[in-house]
Amino acid sequence: MNAMRTVVIDDTTLRDGEQSAGVAFSLEEKIDIATRLAKLGVPELEVGIPAMGAEERESIRILASLKLPARLLVWARMKSEDIQQCAGLGVPMADLSVPASDQQIQRKLGKDRRWVLANIRRCVAQARDLGLQVGVGFEDASRADPDFLLQAAQTAQAAGARRIRYADTVGIMEPFGVHAAISRLRDGLDVEIEMHAHDDLGLATANTLAAALAGATHLNTTVNGLGERAGNAALEEVVLGLRQLYRIETGVDLKKFPALSALVENASGEPLGWRKSLVGKRVFSHEAGIHVDGLLKDPANYQGVDPAAVGRRHTLVLGKHSGRQGVIQAYAQLGIALEKRQADRLLAEVRQFAVRERRSPDDRELADLYRTLPQHSSSPAQAETVLGERPQEVASHRLAVAA
Repeated sequence: MNAMRTVVIDDTTLRDGEQSAGVAFSLEEKIDIATRLAKLGVPELEVGIPAMGAEERESIRILASLKLPARLLVWARMKSEDIQQCAGLGVPMADLSVPASDQQIQRKLGKDRRWVLANIRRCVAQARDLGLQVGVGFEDASRADPDFLLQAAQTAQAAGARRIRYADTVGIMEPFGVHAAISRLRDGLDVEIEMHAHDDLGLATANTLAAALAGATHLNTTVNGLGERAGNAALEEVVLGLRQLYRIETGVDLKKFPALSALVENASGEPLGWRKSLVGKRVFSHEAGIHVDGLLKDPANYQGVDPAAVGRRHTLVLGKHSGRQGVIQAYAQLGIALEKRQADRLLAEVRQFAVRERRSPDDRELADLYRTLPQHSSSPAQAETVLGERPQEVASHRLAVAA
């Protein structure tokens, strides 16, 4: 276990997240996203690509003018004209990206390894002369020859770069390989090391956690895992995973994350899956009778992640697999106290409804089912009380958590 250790989140929702096919944030959305990220305590934000044009550069200037409590960075290809566009934006640091694999050096650039090393020396010096702090991002580092990657990183360090970025550009890495690669770089360098993971194999978060364990000082994330192709490592998963699994802190507080998650979902036009970890609509929902009964007795019985950590609550869902306690709890939230025989009768009705309608009954339908009971000890008026006011989230005093 790592006690008291910290790593720095460098969130790239506004750069790599926006590079998702079909995504284009408005200036107002960028300001809102950046402001909310900073309020959560995210310490670094990669906010754009100056070479994209005057409109992009102006949006970067505006973000810089907000004086948010977060360091801002921009991204550029390792080309003189791109680097020149990074100056005068009010952003202190630029990540200069250059291919590290022979595949991309030869087949994308038509160059060789010697050219890459010379270009690193020249471009890092150019950026520093412009007053910029420099990170060197090694594109396709996961397919690079390890010896050459280390040589290139040491060249960047010698040229004055303060950070290097290990990019798993095509998302082919796994955690053990990441740990070995970052450990090798850590042993051979004195600069900051950043991990940039893609989720093509569903391993972006796992690879990012492995990099942190191996000594990476900075981690790239995006809100909801937004990003090219399958996306990037999700901010919420990385922050909570580091804290819960390894006692590694980032200074990021996710209690108000749902609002940011919804903002990015709407602004990107990319809907979240219901089962998306931590932020999906159903990830803290429970239907099975044994689970609901256990949760009502003590949330720890079926709680691996506390939903309060990400501003959520447990939700009880009535359906085919519900049990008596779930029905009793649902009607209690309507202000109706059920007797055991009533709960058993209603449980059968609820199960039939869920199978027939392929959904859970809503408050009005629950009240209607209650009225069909041949006899009930509670007043019929109870079925009309608090209708439409029952919270979607569990109201039990042991489960309720402020959003």
